[in-house]
Amino acid sequence: MKYGLLTFEEPKPDTTRKILHVDMDAFYASIEVRDNPSLKNRPVVIAKHPNLTGGRGIVATCNYIARQYGIHSAMSAVEAYKLCPKAIFIQGNMEYYREVSQQIRAIFLKYTDVIEPLSLDEAYLDVTVNKINEASALKIAHLIQKEIYETLSLTCSIGVSYNKFIAKIASDYHKPHGITIVTPQEATKFLQALPIDKFYGVGVKSIPHFHELGIFNGKDLYQQDLDTLIKHFGKMGYSLYFKVRGIHNAAVNQQRDRKSIGRERTFTQFLNDEEKIIVQFEKLTHSVMKKVRGLGLLTNSVTIKIRYGNFETITRQMQAEDYFDSYEEAISIVKELWLKHGDLDQEVRLLGVSVSNLLNPKTSAIQLTIHEGSVDEWLGSSN
Repeated sequence: MKYGLLTFEEPKPDTTRKILHVDMDAFYASIEVRDNPSLKNRPVVIAKHPNLTGGRGIVATCNYIARQYGIHSAMSAVEAYKLCPKAIFIQGNMEYYREVSQQIRAIFLKYTDVIEPLSLDEAYLDVTVNKINEASALKIAHLIQKEIYETLSLTCSIGVSYNKFIAKIASDYHKPHGITIVTPQEATKFLQALPIDKFYGVGVKSIPHFHELGIFNGKDLYQQDLDTLIKHFGKMGYSLYFKVRGIHNAAVNQQRDRKSIGRERTFTQFLNDEEKIIVQFEKLTHSVMKKVRGLGLLTNSVTIKIRYGNFETITRQMQAEDYFDSYEEAISIVKELWLKHGDLDQEVRLLGVSVSNLLNPKTSAIQLTIHEGSVDEWLGSSN
């Protein structure tokens, strides 16, 4: 392949590995329904009832019945209530959910030690070499799904493939309680059929740009050369060029050493209303702290980022005395930073929230206050 003045050999997909992406179905809500059978067949939302919070609060997750009303995670609790007034609102119990997550991890460990947790409710597993000497990745997926259901009365959906990117997309195909396998021989067809927004990094803001270039799905994306994608989309374009070719050779990482966790959002319509700005900060903070808790981490440092309409950008940081993992602690710092440093005389085009000084309490001494196989091998025998 020629790129600029340089010529290099295009990397090949590593199809020797067998990767599972296990994603629990509506995890927090499913635990609550399991423990309280009277909630079965009722819409359940994990959030404080907005009548108890003065209209504040964000939906952590909800069950599939609630989703039929349009409710989804990161939505304000007020909006969720408007969509479904009869929904059952339950304040989440993160410590309990973490305990259940550890029970699920114990099941994973029966099959492999190569586990990369993404949050409390999802993880990658490399089962290329596994503890039960089973060649079929699909068979292992069925065994894990069955054991989780029979032991914990919870369902999960699993994607099976030769790399993490494809496995993660596949896990979302047959929810809830489904398994989707994409073998190396099927990957090209699978990826080219995907809508463009199924590719990681392609969000609402960038979709119109893809459409302007005639890119609506993976097949369209595959037809673009590397120069074009980099020109229009930078690093994301470089990444997408290889992903649509089934090339994503990152290993399942057992030691995810994170220095910081952050989220930011750019607004096509600038913000100049403080209430709307606070709502956006709340959503960003909720997303960040959900990731922090899901990884079992603590933080004591919060940073906000503000970019105004004239592209002036400021970042301001505050450090707490104690480590924490709560949304309430984080949002109080975010609001304080905004009140001290925000400028309502200017329109806001971007907001960001990040946390750093991340600590794993289980590994810290600090005392805290709180070979490509055949298709048959992938699919497994029928008996």
